[in-house]
Amino acid sequence: MATTETLTAERILEATEEVLRRYGPAKATVVDVARVLGVSHGSVYRHFRTKAALREAVTEQWLQRTIVSLAPYVEGDGPADERLTGWLTALFRFKRSKAGGDPELMATFQVLIGENSAVVDRHEEHLVEQIARILEDGHREGVFAAPERDFTATARAVFHATDRFHNPAHAADWSAPDVEDAFDGVVSLVQRALRA
Repeated sequence: MATTETLTAERILEATEEVLRRYGPAKATVVDVARVLGVSHGSVYRHFRTKAALREAVTEQWLQRTIVSLAPYVEGDGPADERLTGWLTALFRFKRSKAGGDPELMATFQVLIGENSAVVDRHEEHLVEQIARILEDGHREGVFAAPERDFTATARAVFHATDRFHNPAHAADWSAPDVEDAFDGVVSLVQRALRA
């Protein structure tokens, strides 16, 4: 079955997500992706040279959605301490909604993330950069103290301090009845530590 639409990397990635959701990472194949698109698997390979490259690209795209969803807290107006709380809350809600709303795909991405440590490292660096920008704004506003080392090191500490609420390894804990209270407690502690 031939497709009348132009085959793009974006269409391939959308189809790959669908296939991964349906079959999981162990059984999903490039042939399955091509079948969903109505093209030959060779057409898919013209955009992504290997199955690993395709899996890396779909992982990167999925992680990029998180960065884009958090950008308004980095670039927006308002006090930096409120923006930081908003950023941490949005990250937690985004990850939790993905884990609860599409558990098959979340489980699949946990496997893919394990395969693509360089992609995950770059993603974490982007998130840390976002936090650092908020911290720097907060320092200029007089809300946050100057960090002992630099804004990036402090941002990394904030990222690690809140790990339980955004690292998919903890997804099973995100539906616990006291998780919101635990999250609020950690955010409050982080905010107090950052104050001028």
